[in-house]
Amino acid sequence: MGSIQIQARAQVFPQLAFDMKPEFPTAEEYSSQRARYPAMTVVDIRSEQAGITDSYKNQVLFDINKECMRLSVFEGEYRWHRHPDSDELFLVVAGELQIEFEGGARTTLTEWQSMVIPAGTVHRTRAIGRTVNVTYEKQGTQTIFVEPLPGNSFEPNPLDGSA
Repeated sequence: MGSIQIQARAQVFPQLAFDMKPEFPTAEEYSSQRARYPAMTVVDIRSEQAGITDSYKNQVLFDINKECMRLSVFEGEYRWHRHPDSDELFLVVAGELQIEFEGGARTTLTEWQSMVIPAGTVHRTRAIGRTVNVTYEKQGTQTIFVEPLPGNSFEPNPLDGSA
């Protein structure tokens, strides 16, 4: 969604001016990302994350065997989803990352804490402020976005008429 569309929607729905979520990649875009750096390249992850000014950026830094290492910097919440073919390891580098699960369970990871989400587990991540995390998962892993689930708290979306 372009900035003009966001501004127009914010004018029609003034309460959305601060509630707009960043545009996320499609499942196909997410799974087709290739590593930014080849093997044997030294990458300063602190510098990489410091250079990100977007409210959401998730990029593959390296491919490792049949897995990849991603750097994710974001604010707000990501969509409910699952990866049917890959576990997903989260390592929080800066900030706090809340992970919510189907049925209402949730956990919060702080700096230098990590957790593995088993393949097929429905979850979403929510950054508490600006959060930087590194994830490991299968290269090209499939992402399936799911609708809000019973037992989880959801905020209505005025743009799709659910408010």
